[in-house]
Amino acid sequence: MTEQVHKPSSRFRIGIVLVLVLTVPLALIVRAFDLHVTNKTFLQEQGDARALRSIPVAAHRGMIVDRHGEPLAVSTPVDSIWAQPQQYKATTRQLYNLAKLLDLKPQQIKKLIASKKQEGKEFVYLKRRINPSLAQKVIELEIPGLSIQREYRRYYPTGEVAAHVVGFTNVDDVGQEGIELAYDQWLKGTDGSQLVMKDRLGRVVKPVDLIKSPHAGKDLVLSIDRRLQYLTYRELKRAVFEHKAKSGSAVILDVKTGEILAMVNQPAFNPNNRADLQSYRYRNRVVTDTFEPGSTVKPFTVAAALESGKFKLSTVIDTSPGYMRVGKSVIRDIKNYGRMTLASVIEKSSNVGASKIALTIDPNNLVKVHQRIGFGDVTQSGLPGEVMGSLHQPRIWRDIERATLSYGYGLSVTTLQLARSYLVLASDGMLKPLSIELQTGHVEGESVISAKHTKQIREMLKGVVAQGGTGTKAAVPGFHVAGKTGTVKKVGKHGYSDDKYVSTFVGMVPADNPRLVMAITIHEPRGEHYYGGAVAAPVFSSVMVGALRLLDISPDKLPKKPATFAMLGGAQ
Repeated sequence: MTEQVHKPSSRFRIGIVLVLVLTVPLALIVRAFDLHVTNKTFLQEQGDARALRSIPVAAHRGMIVDRHGEPLAVSTPVDSIWAQPQQYKATTRQLYNLAKLLDLKPQQIKKLIASKKQEGKEFVYLKRRINPSLAQKVIELEIPGLSIQREYRRYYPTGEVAAHVVGFTNVDDVGQEGIELAYDQWLKGTDGSQLVMKDRLGRVVKPVDLIKSPHAGKDLVLSIDRRLQYLTYRELKRAVFEHKAKSGSAVILDVKTGEILAMVNQPAFNPNNRADLQSYRYRNRVVTDTFEPGSTVKPFTVAAALESGKFKLSTVIDTSPGYMRVGKSVIRDIKNYGRMTLASVIEKSSNVGASKIALTIDPNNLVKVHQRIGFGDVTQSGLPGEVMGSLHQPRIWRDIERATLSYGYGLSVTTLQLARSYLVLASDGMLKPLSIELQTGHVEGESVISAKHTKQIREMLKGVVAQGGTGTKAAVPGFHVAGKTGTVKKVGKHGYSDDKYVSTFVGMVPADNPRLVMAITIHEPRGEHYYGGAVAAPVFSSVMVGALRLLDISPDKLPKKPATFAMLGGAQ
Protein backbone atom coordinates (compact mmCIF):
# COMPACT_ATOMS: atom_id res chain seq x y z
CA MET A 1 0.00 0.00 0.00
CA THR A 2 1.18 3.41 -0.67
CA GLU A 3 1.84 5.53 2.50
CA GLN A 4 -0.15 8.67 2.45
CA VAL A 5 1.67 11.95 3.43
CA HIS A 6 -0.47 14.29 5.45
CA LYS A 7 0.26 18.00 4.84
CA PRO A 8 -0.36 20.57 7.62
CA SER A 9 -3.72 22.11 7.43
CA SER A 10 -4.08 25.71 6.39
CA ARG A 11 -5.28 26.58 9.88
CA PHE A 12 -1.95 25.41 11.32
CA ARG A 13 0.05 27.49 8.88
CA ILE A 14 -1.96 30.57 9.71
CA GLY A 15 -1.30 29.96 13.39
CA ILE A 16 2.44 29.89 12.85
CA VAL A 17 2.29 33.15 10.95
CA LEU A 18 0.26 34.80 13.71
CA VAL A 19 2.73 33.67 16.34
CA LEU A 20 5.60 35.12 14.35
CA VAL A 21 3.76 38.35 13.75
CA LEU A 22 3.08 38.78 17.44
CA THR A 23 6.44 37.54 18.71
CA VAL A 24 8.76 39.67 16.56
CA PRO A 25 7.25 43.07 17.58
CA LEU A 26 7.19 41.89 21.18
CA ALA A 27 10.86 41.01 20.93
CA LEU A 28 11.60 44.39 19.42
CA ILE A 29 9.70 46.11 22.21
CA VAL A 30 11.64 44.14 24.81
CA ARG A 31 14.91 44.97 23.09
CA ALA A 32 14.02 48.62 22.84
CA PHE A 33 13.14 48.68 26.54
CA ASP A 34 16.47 47.04 27.32
CA LEU A 35 18.39 49.60 25.22
CA HIS A 36 16.55 52.73 26.29
CA VAL A 37 15.83 51.95 29.93
CA THR A 38 17.76 49.05 31.40
CA ASN A 39 21.16 49.66 29.72
CA LYS A 40 20.72 53.29 28.67
CA THR A 41 23.48 54.74 30.87
CA PHE A 42 26.01 52.06 29.95
CA LEU A 43 25.34 52.28 26.22
CA GLN A 44 25.36 56.07 26.22
CA GLU A 45 28.74 56.10 27.94
CA GLN A 46 30.08 53.64 25.41
CA GLY A 47 28.74 55.70 22.52
CA ASP A 48 30.13 58.92 23.93
CA ALA A 49 33.50 57.27 24.46
CA ARG A 50 33.60 56.54 20.73
CA ALA A 51 32.18 59.83 19.46
CA LEU A 52 32.90 62.57 22.05
CA ARG A 53 36.38 63.99 22.41
CA SER A 54 37.92 66.75 24.47
CA ILE A 55 40.10 68.94 22.26
CA PRO A 56 42.27 71.91 23.20
CA VAL A 57 41.14 75.41 22.26
CA ALA A 58 44.26 77.45 21.49
CA ALA A 59 44.68 80.91 23.00
CA HIS A 60 46.56 83.40 20.90
CA ARG A 61 49.67 85.15 22.17
CA GLY A 62 49.56 88.86 22.97
CA MET A 63 50.60 91.33 20.27
CA ILE A 64 53.85 93.26 20.42
CA VAL A 65 53.46 96.77 19.03
CA ASP A 66 55.66 99.84 18.72
CA ARG A 67 55.03 103.11 20.55
CA HIS A 68 52.47 104.15 17.92
CA GLY A 69 50.57 100.86 17.95
CA GLU A 70 52.16 99.50 14.78
CA PRO A 71 52.45 95.68 14.96
CA LEU A 72 55.84 94.08 15.49
CA ALA A 73 54.58 90.58 16.35
CA VAL A 74 51.10 89.12 15.82
CA SER A 75 49.55 85.65 16.03
CA THR A 76 47.75 84.23 13.00
CA PRO A 77 45.51 81.10 13.03
CA VAL A 78 47.02 77.93 11.55
CA ASP A 79 46.25 74.21 11.73
CA SER A 80 48.30 71.22 12.74
CA ILE A 81 47.75 67.69 11.39
CA TRP A 82 47.85 64.88 13.93
CA ALA A 83 46.99 61.21 13.94
CA GLN A 84 45.74 58.54 16.33
CA PRO A 85 48.14 55.67 15.53
CA GLN A 86 45.70 52.99 16.74
CA GLN A 87 42.88 54.20 14.46
CA TYR A 88 44.96 55.44 11.52
CA LYS A 89 44.25 53.57 8.29
CA ALA A 90 45.24 54.91 4.90
CA THR A 91 45.22 53.32 1.49
CA THR A 92 48.32 53.53 -0.67
CA ARG A 93 46.77 56.31 -2.71
CA GLN A 94 45.64 58.23 0.38
CA LEU A 95 49.12 57.93 1.86
CA TYR A 96 50.70 59.20 -1.35
CA ASN A 97 48.35 62.21 -1.50
CA LEU A 98 48.84 62.96 2.18
CA ALA A 99 52.62 62.94 1.83
CA LYS A 100 52.39 65.23 -1.18
CA LEU A 101 50.20 67.76 0.65
CA LEU A 102 52.41 67.79 3.73
CA ASP A 103 55.67 67.80 1.75
CA LEU A 104 56.76 64.57 3.42
CA LYS A 105 57.83 61.16 2.14
CA PRO A 106 55.22 58.36 2.31
CA GLN A 107 57.70 56.04 3.98
CA GLN A 108 58.42 58.73 6.57
CA ILE A 109 54.74 58.89 7.56
CA LYS A 110 54.38 55.09 7.66
CA LYS A 111 57.45 54.71 9.84
CA LEU A 112 56.32 57.43 12.26
CA ILE A 113 52.80 56.01 12.64
CA ALA A 114 54.09 52.45 13.05
CA SER A 115 56.60 53.39 15.75
CA LYS A 116 54.03 55.36 17.76
CA LYS A 117 51.47 52.55 17.38
CA GLN A 118 53.99 50.03 18.68
CA GLU A 119 54.66 52.29 21.67
CA GLY A 120 50.94 52.42 22.39
CA LYS A 121 50.74 56.17 21.75
CA GLU A 122 47.39 57.77 20.98
CA PHE A 123 48.68 61.03 19.53
CA VAL A 124 51.36 62.07 17.06
CA TYR A 125 51.86 65.24 15.04
CA LEU A 126 52.44 64.80 11.32
CA LYS A 127 52.80 68.50 10.43
CA ARG A 128 52.63 71.61 12.62
CA ARG A 129 51.30 75.03 11.69
CA ILE A 130 50.10 74.75 8.12
CA ASN A 131 47.71 77.00 6.24
CA PRO A 132 44.06 76.26 7.13
CA SER A 133 43.18 75.82 3.43
CA LEU A 134 45.87 73.14 3.12
CA ALA A 135 44.62 71.46 6.30
CA GLN A 136 41.13 71.27 4.77
CA LYS A 137 42.53 69.44 1.74
CA VAL A 138 44.15 66.92 4.10
CA ILE A 139 40.85 66.28 5.88
CA GLU A 140 39.09 65.84 2.54
CA LEU A 141 41.23 62.74 1.98
CA GLU A 142 38.97 61.08 4.61
CA ILE A 143 41.72 59.07 6.26
CA PRO A 144 40.49 57.40 9.46
CA GLY A 145 42.40 58.48 12.56
CA LEU A 146 43.61 61.75 11.04
CA SER A 147 42.57 65.09 12.60
CA ILE A 148 43.36 68.80 12.60
CA GLN A 149 44.05 71.04 15.57
CA ARG A 150 43.73 74.83 15.52
CA GLU A 151 46.86 76.65 16.72
CA TYR A 152 48.47 80.05 16.24
CA ARG A 153 51.66 80.97 14.48
CA ARG A 154 53.72 84.07 15.25
CA TYR A 155 54.16 86.50 12.37
CA TYR A 156 56.63 89.41 12.38
CA PRO A 157 55.58 92.21 9.99
CA THR A 158 58.94 94.01 10.10
CA GLY A 159 60.96 90.88 9.32
CA GLU A 160 64.65 91.26 10.03
CA VAL A 161 64.39 95.00 10.72
CA ALA A 162 63.31 94.47 14.34
CA ALA A 163 64.30 90.80 14.67
CA HIS A 164 66.93 91.25 17.38
CA VAL A 165 64.65 93.33 19.56
CA VAL A 166 61.43 91.34 19.18
CA GLY A 167 63.04 87.89 18.96
CA PHE A 168 60.89 84.87 18.10
CA THR A 169 58.98 81.87 19.49
CA ASN A 170 59.41 78.16 18.85
CA VAL A 171 56.89 75.78 17.31
CA ASP A 172 55.02 75.60 20.64
CA ASP A 173 54.77 79.41 20.77
CA VAL A 174 57.25 79.74 23.64
CA GLY A 175 59.60 82.75 23.52
CA GLN A 176 63.17 81.92 22.52
CA GLU A 177 64.91 85.24 21.93
CA GLY A 178 64.44 88.97 22.47
CA ILE A 179 61.23 90.43 23.88
CA GLU A 180 59.42 87.18 23.12
CA LEU A 181 61.70 85.49 25.67
CA ALA A 182 61.99 88.29 28.23
CA TYR A 183 58.21 88.86 28.40
CA ASP A 184 57.06 85.31 27.69
CA GLN A 185 54.89 85.07 30.82
CA TRP A 186 53.17 88.34 29.96
CA LEU A 187 52.55 87.51 26.31
CA LYS A 188 51.52 83.88 26.43
CA GLY A 189 47.85 82.91 26.76
CA THR A 190 46.17 80.02 28.54
CA ASP A 191 44.62 77.35 26.33
CA GLY A 192 41.06 76.18 26.93
CA SER A 193 39.31 72.88 26.13
CA GLN A 194 36.10 71.90 24.35
CA LEU A 195 33.98 68.76 24.13
CA VAL A 196 33.12 67.90 20.51
CA MET A 197 31.47 65.08 18.62
CA LYS A 198 33.56 63.37 15.97
CA ASP A 199 32.66 60.96 13.18
CA ARG A 200 34.39 57.67 12.45
CA LEU A 201 37.07 59.48 10.47
CA GLY A 202 37.96 61.68 13.42
CA ARG A 203 36.38 64.81 11.95
CA VAL A 204 34.56 67.22 14.24
CA VAL A 205 30.83 66.98 13.57
CA LYS A 206 29.68 69.57 16.07
CA PRO A 207 30.79 71.22 19.31
CA VAL A 208 29.05 69.89 22.41
CA ASP A 209 30.26 71.94 25.36
CA LEU A 210 33.00 74.44 26.30
CA ILE A 211 34.88 72.88 29.21
CA LYS A 212 37.39 75.66 29.80
CA SER A 213 37.53 79.08 28.14
CA PRO A 214 40.84 80.12 26.54
CA HIS A 215 42.47 83.33 27.76
CA ALA A 216 44.52 85.34 25.27
CA GLY A 217 47.93 86.73 26.22
CA LYS A 218 48.41 90.40 27.06
CA ASP A 219 49.58 92.91 24.48
CA LEU A 220 52.92 94.69 24.99
CA VAL A 221 53.74 98.23 23.87
CA LEU A 222 57.44 98.85 23.24
CA SER A 223 59.31 102.13 23.25
CA ILE A 224 60.56 101.34 19.74
CA ASP A 225 59.51 103.71 16.95
CA ARG A 226 59.11 101.52 13.88
CA ARG A 227 59.92 104.42 11.56
CA LEU A 228 63.26 105.08 13.26
CA GLN A 229 63.90 101.34 13.41
CA TYR A 230 63.60 101.06 9.61
CA LEU A 231 65.75 104.13 9.07
CA THR A 232 68.52 102.99 11.43
CA TYR A 233 68.48 99.46 10.03
CA ARG A 234 68.83 100.70 6.46
CA GLU A 235 71.75 103.04 7.17
CA LEU A 236 73.64 100.56 9.36
CA LYS A 237 73.28 97.81 6.79
CA ARG A 238 74.52 100.17 4.08
CA ALA A 239 77.60 101.08 6.13
CA VAL A 240 78.44 97.46 7.00
CA PHE A 241 78.12 96.50 3.33
CA GLU A 242 80.05 99.51 2.05
CA HIS A 243 82.98 98.98 4.43
CA LYS A 244 82.87 95.16 4.17
CA ALA A 245 82.61 94.97 7.94
CA LYS A 246 82.13 91.84 10.02
CA SER A 247 79.23 93.24 12.04
CA GLY A 248 77.60 96.42 13.26
CA SER A 249 75.23 97.74 15.92
CA ALA A 250 73.31 100.96 16.51
CA VAL A 251 70.90 102.28 19.13
CA ILE A 252 68.90 105.49 19.58
CA LEU A 253 67.79 106.75 23.01
CA ASP A 254 65.26 109.37 24.01
CA VAL A 255 67.07 111.86 26.26
CA LYS A 256 63.96 112.88 28.22
CA THR A 257 62.72 109.38 29.08
CA GLY A 258 65.60 106.96 28.58
CA GLU A 259 63.45 104.99 26.13
CA ILE A 260 65.08 102.89 23.43
CA LEU A 261 63.65 104.23 20.17
CA ALA A 262 65.64 102.04 17.78
CA MET A 263 68.03 99.11 18.14
CA VAL A 264 69.51 97.26 15.17
CA ASN A 265 72.30 94.84 14.32
CA GLN A 266 74.09 93.36 11.36
CA PRO A 267 74.13 90.56 10.38
CA ALA A 268 70.40 90.06 10.88
CA PHE A 269 67.88 87.28 10.30
CA ASN A 270 64.26 86.90 9.25
CA PRO A 271 62.20 85.54 12.16
CA ASN A 272 59.48 84.48 9.71
CA ASN A 273 61.88 82.06 8.00
CA ARG A 274 64.66 80.70 10.18
CA ALA A 275 65.50 77.64 8.10
CA ASP A 276 69.23 76.98 7.80
CA LEU A 277 70.21 80.10 9.75
CA GLN A 278 73.20 80.03 12.08
CA SER A 279 72.68 81.01 15.71
CA TYR A 280 75.26 83.81 15.64
CA ARG A 281 72.76 85.86 13.62
CA TYR A 282 70.27 85.80 16.50
CA ARG A 283 72.56 87.62 18.92
CA ASN A 284 71.50 91.14 19.88
CA ARG A 285 75.00 92.59 19.68
CA VAL A 286 73.91 95.93 21.14
CA VAL A 287 73.66 94.27 24.56
CA THR A 288 75.76 91.10 24.22
CA ASP A 289 79.00 92.16 22.48
CA THR A 290 81.63 94.12 24.38
CA PHE A 291 84.55 96.12 23.06
CA GLU A 292 87.07 98.67 24.26
CA PRO A 293 85.42 102.06 23.67
CA GLY A 294 88.58 103.96 22.77
CA SER A 295 88.41 107.72 22.37
CA THR A 296 84.66 107.87 23.05
CA VAL A 297 85.52 107.86 26.81
CA LYS A 298 87.75 110.95 26.61
CA PRO A 299 84.85 113.26 27.53
CA PHE A 300 84.59 111.39 30.84
CA THR A 301 88.33 111.77 31.41
CA VAL A 302 87.79 115.51 31.02
CA ALA A 303 84.74 115.31 33.31
CA ALA A 304 86.88 113.66 36.01
CA ALA A 305 89.51 116.36 35.51
CA LEU A 306 86.98 119.18 35.92
CA GLU A 307 85.39 117.55 38.97
CA SER A 308 88.82 117.06 40.58
CA GLY A 309 89.29 120.83 40.75
CA LYS A 310 92.79 120.52 39.27
CA PHE A 311 91.68 121.56 35.77
CA LYS A 312 89.66 124.43 34.33
CA LEU A 313 88.46 125.20 30.83
CA SER A 314 91.46 127.49 30.38
CA THR A 315 94.02 124.87 31.49
CA VAL A 316 96.66 124.28 28.81
CA ILE A 317 98.28 120.86 28.26
CA ASP A 318 101.55 120.57 26.37
CA THR A 319 101.40 117.47 24.14
CA SER A 320 104.70 118.14 22.34
CA PRO A 321 106.35 116.42 20.57
CA GLY A 322 103.25 114.37 19.79
CA TYR A 323 104.18 111.34 21.85
CA MET A 324 105.16 110.43 25.40
CA ARG A 325 106.87 107.51 27.05
CA VAL A 326 105.08 105.81 29.95
CA GLY A 327 107.21 103.05 31.41
CA LYS A 328 108.19 100.78 28.53
CA SER A 329 105.31 101.97 26.32
CA VAL A 330 105.01 104.92 23.98
CA ILE A 331 101.69 106.78 23.59
CA ARG A 332 101.28 108.68 20.33
CA ASP A 333 99.03 111.17 18.57
CA ILE A 334 98.68 111.16 14.80
CA LYS A 335 100.62 114.48 14.80
CA ASN A 336 102.19 116.96 17.20
CA TYR A 337 99.34 119.16 18.44
CA GLY A 338 101.56 121.15 20.79
CA ARG A 339 99.78 123.12 23.51
CA MET A 340 96.12 122.19 23.86
CA THR A 341 93.12 123.17 25.94
CA LEU A 342 90.71 120.56 27.33
CA ALA A 343 88.36 121.33 24.45
CA SER A 344 91.04 120.76 21.82
CA VAL A 345 92.07 117.47 23.48
CA ILE A 346 88.56 116.23 22.78
CA GLU A 347 88.21 117.95 19.40
CA LYS A 348 91.49 116.51 18.05
CA SER A 349 91.18 113.30 20.10
CA SER A 350 94.66 113.55 21.59
CA ASN A 351 95.83 110.41 23.37
CA VAL A 352 98.81 112.27 24.80
CA GLY A 353 96.59 115.02 26.18
CA ALA A 354 94.15 112.55 27.75
CA SER A 355 97.03 110.57 29.25
CA LYS A 356 98.58 113.66 30.85
CA ILE A 357 95.21 114.54 32.38
CA ALA A 358 94.80 111.03 33.82
CA LEU A 359 98.32 111.00 35.25
CA THR A 360 97.58 114.27 37.05
CA ILE A 361 94.37 113.26 38.85
CA ASP A 362 93.66 110.44 41.29
CA PRO A 363 92.97 107.28 39.22
CA ASN A 364 90.20 106.28 41.62
CA ASN A 365 88.34 109.47 40.77
CA LEU A 366 88.48 108.56 37.07
CA VAL A 367 87.15 105.07 37.78
CA LYS A 368 84.39 106.46 39.97
CA VAL A 369 83.19 108.66 37.11
CA HIS A 370 83.11 105.57 34.87
CA GLN A 371 81.17 103.67 37.51
CA ARG A 372 78.67 106.46 38.04
CA ILE A 373 77.84 106.66 34.32
CA GLY A 374 77.15 102.91 34.23
CA PHE A 375 80.31 101.24 32.94
CA GLY A 376 80.80 97.78 34.45
CA ASP A 377 77.08 97.41 35.17
CA VAL A 378 74.03 96.28 33.19
CA THR A 379 71.59 98.92 31.99
CA GLN A 380 68.56 96.92 33.22
CA SER A 381 66.88 97.52 29.89
CA GLY A 382 64.88 94.29 30.17
CA LEU A 383 66.56 92.72 27.15
CA PRO A 384 67.83 89.14 27.55
CA GLY A 385 71.51 88.33 27.25
CA GLU A 386 72.74 91.73 28.38
CA VAL A 387 76.29 91.66 29.75
CA MET A 388 78.02 93.95 32.24
CA GLY A 389 81.24 94.69 30.41
CA SER A 390 84.31 95.17 32.58
CA LEU A 391 85.87 98.01 34.52
CA HIS A 392 89.20 97.10 36.07
CA GLN A 393 90.23 98.73 39.35
CA PRO A 394 93.56 97.39 40.60
CA ARG A 395 94.77 97.98 44.14
CA ILE A 396 97.98 99.51 42.82
CA TRP A 397 97.72 101.58 39.65
CA ARG A 398 100.56 101.48 37.14
CA ASP A 399 101.06 104.65 35.15
CA ILE A 400 100.39 102.87 31.86
CA GLU A 401 97.04 101.60 33.18
CA ARG A 402 96.04 105.12 34.18
CA ALA A 403 97.10 106.48 30.80
CA THR A 404 95.39 103.87 28.61
CA LEU A 405 92.17 104.06 30.65
CA SER A 406 92.00 107.77 29.81
CA TYR A 407 91.57 107.03 26.10
CA GLY A 408 89.43 103.92 26.30
CA TYR A 409 91.69 100.89 26.63
CA GLY A 410 91.61 98.53 29.60
CA LEU A 411 87.81 98.50 29.99
CA SER A 412 84.99 97.04 27.91
CA VAL A 413 81.44 98.20 27.26
CA THR A 414 78.44 97.33 25.15
CA THR A 415 76.97 99.67 22.56
CA LEU A 416 73.97 100.24 24.85
CA GLN A 417 76.21 101.10 27.82
CA LEU A 418 78.12 103.56 25.66
CA ALA A 419 74.88 105.21 24.52
CA ARG A 420 73.69 105.46 28.13
CA SER A 421 76.92 107.15 29.20
CA TYR A 422 76.32 109.90 26.62
CA LEU A 423 72.73 110.12 27.83
CA VAL A 424 74.26 111.41 31.07
CA LEU A 425 76.03 114.20 29.16
CA ALA A 426 72.87 114.98 27.20
CA SER A 427 70.64 115.18 30.31
CA ASP A 428 72.81 117.54 32.36
CA GLY A 429 74.52 114.82 34.37
CA MET A 430 71.44 112.68 35.15
CA LEU A 431 71.75 108.89 34.89
CA LYS A 432 68.34 107.57 33.84
CA PRO A 433 67.10 103.99 33.68
CA LEU A 434 66.78 102.68 30.14
CA SER A 435 63.54 101.09 29.02
CA ILE A 436 62.36 98.99 26.09
CA GLU A 437 58.75 99.54 27.22
CA LEU A 438 56.77 102.69 26.43
CA GLN A 439 57.03 105.25 29.24
CA THR A 440 54.00 107.45 29.83
CA GLY A 441 55.04 109.36 32.96
CA HIS A 442 57.97 111.41 34.19
CA VAL A 443 61.22 109.45 34.45
CA GLU A 444 63.43 110.22 37.43
CA GLY A 445 67.21 110.05 37.25
CA GLU A 446 70.23 110.27 39.52
CA SER A 447 72.70 113.12 39.30
CA VAL A 448 76.16 111.61 38.70
CA ILE A 449 78.05 114.53 37.10
CA SER A 450 77.43 118.23 37.71
CA ALA A 451 75.16 119.94 35.18
CA LYS A 452 77.74 122.71 34.79
CA HIS A 453 80.47 120.31 33.69
CA THR A 454 78.24 118.30 31.33
CA LYS A 455 77.18 121.49 29.57
CA GLN A 456 80.82 122.48 29.19
CA ILE A 457 81.65 119.05 27.77
CA ARG A 458 78.74 119.21 25.32
CA GLU A 459 80.18 122.46 24.04
CA MET A 460 83.54 120.74 23.57
CA LEU A 461 81.88 117.86 21.72
CA LYS A 462 80.35 120.32 19.27
CA GLY A 463 83.90 121.05 18.15
CA VAL A 464 84.39 117.37 17.20
CA VAL A 465 81.70 117.65 14.54
CA ALA A 466 82.65 121.20 13.50
CA GLN A 467 85.24 121.98 10.86
CA GLY A 468 88.65 120.70 11.97
CA GLY A 469 87.26 118.00 14.28
CA THR A 470 87.45 114.24 13.79
CA GLY A 471 83.68 113.78 13.33
CA THR A 472 82.72 116.26 10.64
CA LYS A 473 80.83 113.56 8.69
CA ALA A 474 78.33 113.33 11.55
CA ALA A 475 77.06 116.85 10.85
CA VAL A 476 73.32 117.31 10.37
CA PRO A 477 72.19 120.31 8.29
CA GLY A 478 70.31 122.85 10.41
CA PHE A 479 71.38 121.35 13.76
CA HIS A 480 74.25 121.65 16.21
CA VAL A 481 75.66 118.16 16.85
CA ALA A 482 77.79 117.10 19.82
CA GLY A 483 79.59 113.78 19.54
CA LYS A 484 82.79 111.81 19.67
CA THR A 485 84.55 109.40 17.35
CA GLY A 486 86.47 106.33 18.43
CA THR A 487 88.79 103.88 16.70
CA VAL A 488 90.35 100.98 18.62
CA LYS A 489 92.43 97.99 17.68
CA LYS A 490 90.83 94.63 18.45
CA VAL A 491 92.52 92.15 20.73
CA GLY A 492 93.64 88.91 19.09
CA LYS A 493 95.50 85.79 20.18
CA HIS A 494 98.82 87.62 20.15
CA GLY A 495 97.77 91.01 21.48
CA TYR A 496 96.33 93.97 19.62
CA SER A 497 95.81 93.43 15.90
CA ASP A 498 97.26 95.83 13.34
CA ASP A 499 94.47 95.31 10.82
CA LYS A 500 91.28 94.73 12.84
CA TYR A 501 89.47 97.72 14.31
CA VAL A 502 86.26 98.78 16.01
CA SER A 503 84.92 102.05 14.61
CA THR A 504 82.50 104.01 16.78
CA PHE A 505 80.62 107.26 16.99
CA VAL A 506 78.35 108.51 19.75
CA GLY A 507 76.45 111.75 19.41
CA MET A 508 73.51 113.87 20.51
CA VAL A 509 71.27 116.37 18.79
CA PRO A 510 70.30 119.21 19.08
CA ALA A 511 73.51 119.81 21.02
CA ASP A 512 72.28 122.69 23.21
CA ASN A 513 69.04 120.94 24.21
CA PRO A 514 69.54 117.28 23.29
CA ARG A 515 66.54 115.14 22.36
CA LEU A 516 68.25 112.10 20.86
CA VAL A 517 71.43 110.15 21.60
CA MET A 518 72.77 107.61 19.12
CA ALA A 519 75.68 105.17 19.31
CA ILE A 520 77.07 103.29 16.31
CA THR A 521 79.62 100.49 16.49
CA ILE A 522 81.09 98.80 13.41
CA HIS A 523 83.42 95.84 13.86
CA GLU A 524 86.31 95.09 11.53
CA PRO A 525 85.70 97.35 8.54
CA ARG A 526 87.82 96.00 5.69
CA GLY A 527 87.47 98.81 3.20
CA GLU A 528 89.76 101.74 2.55
CA HIS A 529 88.69 103.53 5.76
CA TYR A 530 88.52 102.29 9.32
CA TYR A 531 88.43 105.44 11.49
CA GLY A 532 85.23 106.06 13.42
CA GLY A 533 84.88 109.48 11.81
CA ALA A 534 84.83 107.92 8.34
CA VAL A 535 82.91 104.69 9.04
CA ALA A 536 80.46 105.29 11.89
CA ALA A 537 79.91 109.05 11.88
CA PRO A 538 78.15 109.14 8.46
CA VAL A 539 75.57 106.67 9.79
CA PHE A 540 74.69 109.14 12.56
CA SER A 541 74.24 111.94 10.04
CA SER A 542 72.07 109.92 7.65
CA VAL A 543 69.80 108.57 10.40
CA MET A 544 69.40 111.88 12.22
CA VAL A 545 68.47 113.80 9.09
CA GLY A 546 65.42 111.55 8.79
CA ALA A 547 64.75 111.06 12.52
CA LEU A 548 64.65 114.77 13.35
CA ARG A 549 62.21 115.35 10.51
CA LEU A 550 59.98 112.43 11.54
CA LEU A 551 59.90 113.60 15.16
CA ASP A 552 59.31 117.22 14.11
CA ILE A 553 62.26 118.56 16.10
CA SER A 554 63.01 122.19 15.25
CA PRO A 555 66.44 123.13 13.86
CA ASP A 556 68.75 125.05 16.21
CA LYS A 557 71.36 126.09 13.66
CA LEU A 558 69.55 128.36 11.25
CA PRO A 559 71.63 130.40 8.79
CA LYS A 560 72.14 134.00 9.79
CA LYS A 561 70.14 136.56 7.88
CA PRO A 562 72.30 138.71 5.59
CA ALA A 563 72.84 142.24 6.79
CA THR A 564 70.62 144.81 5.11
CA PHE A 565 71.78 148.14 3.72
CA ALA A 566 70.10 149.95 6.60
CA MET A 567 71.77 147.73 9.19
CA LEU A 568 75.14 148.64 7.68
CA GLY A 569 74.45 152.33 8.25
CA GLY A 570 73.30 153.21 4.76
CA ALA A 571 70.97 156.07 3.94
CA GLN A 572 67.33 155.65 4.84
